[in-house]
Order: sequence, then structure tokens, then C-alpha cells
Amino acid sequence: MRILFIADVEEGWLYEHYDAERMKGVDLVVSCGDLPAWYLEGIVSLSNVPLAYVRGNHDVAYESAPPLGCVDIDGCLRDFRGLRILGLGGSLRYNDRVYGFSESEMLRRVGMMVLLAQASGGADVVVTHAPVRGYGDKDDFPHRGFKCFNLLLDRLRPRYFVHGHVHREYGSFQRTMEHPYGTTIVNACGSYLLDIPDQEIRVREGISLRPPAL
Repeated sequence: MRILFIADVEEGWLYEHYDAERMKGVDLVVSCGDLPAWYLEGIVSLSNVPLAYVRGNHDVAYESAPPLGCVDIDGCLRDFRGLRILGLGGSLRYNDRVYGFSESEMLRRVGMMVLLAQASGGADVVVTHAPVRGYGDKDDFPHRGFKCFNLLLDRLRPRYFVHGHVHREYGSFQRTMEHPYGTTIVNACGSYLLDIPDQEIRVREGISLRPPAL
């Protein structure tokens, strides 16, 4: 399975200079947040590939105008062709104008999602906007990761944890790193193609990511 993860920065090859060759073989697009609705809608229209998303801290407009033809997986556990995907959007809340949570609020969200995943077959990929504290985040409060994401990785041991929020220009950018619990952490800022071998995907019945008919 080939998944295109996107986050934070629009890339011309996905809209104004759409490159169908680069999208070849992509089964699913997943947004890790902080991208305008028109950008996500355009990708769906041009690629005819399903798109799932979590909200970034700047995606407050999604509340009244979510991206059409896309699937919100924020606070959800979804199945896509046997791949279990868990979504948790938002960043640490550093003012009242962003989509954010305190550490304790996110811990409660994590606790509920861990229980759901453990009761229904686990999670293969965790999709967030904010990073894990201590793994690719920054020391300034707005760009710190959530400590409780370490707990999530301990309890679920997903194969991949994919986030956004930390841009290349912030310095010390790392595209991938390994967590001590065995999870590969990916910063999807811009775009990142992930190929998951079919043998790593267990066949399960679940909820399709296909958006409802309009």
C-alpha cells in the first residue's frame, strides 16, 4: 500500500502544477493538518484518491467549512483495506484562537483511543498534527510535542507515527526517526510517500474511508 502524507506546506505539484506521475500508485492521501480546505479538495478532485485528515492548530475554519469529499479521522480509529489508522489532531493550546489541547486534555483523548484500539484489533498507523514530546519537537511551547503520545506508543506499539507541525525552516529537521518502542516516527511537513508492504497489513473488517455520497 502506498500512502501520501501531507502537512503544513502546500506543494505546487499537488495543485497548480499537478504531477500525475508522482501520484502513480498512491492508494490513500492523509493530511496531518494545517492545510487549507481548498488544497485538500483539489487533491481529491485531481487524483481521484481518497483523502483522510486530522486538524492542525490553524485549521479552526474546518469547524464551519470542512474540506468537502474528505474524511475526518480526528479522534477516530478507521480501517482502510486492513490498515488500522488512528487520528488525533491539534497542538498544545498556546492561545484561545487555535485548535489545541492541554496536556491533560490530550491525555484523556489518548486514553479513550487506546481503549478503543485495544478492544478492536490495535492500530498500525497513528496520525497526529503535533509530534511526540522529545522526538522531533521544539522547546518553544507552541511547538512542543505531547508527552502522552509516548504513553500511546507504549500501549499500542503502532508501526508508524506520522505528524506535522514542525517545519523544515525551524532547524534541526528530521524526516524520520525511531522511537524506543519500535515505532517509526515521520514528520510529513510538505509531503512524504510511505510504502507499506502488503504482508505488514492484516486483513480485518472495518469502516471504509470512502466519503459519504453528496
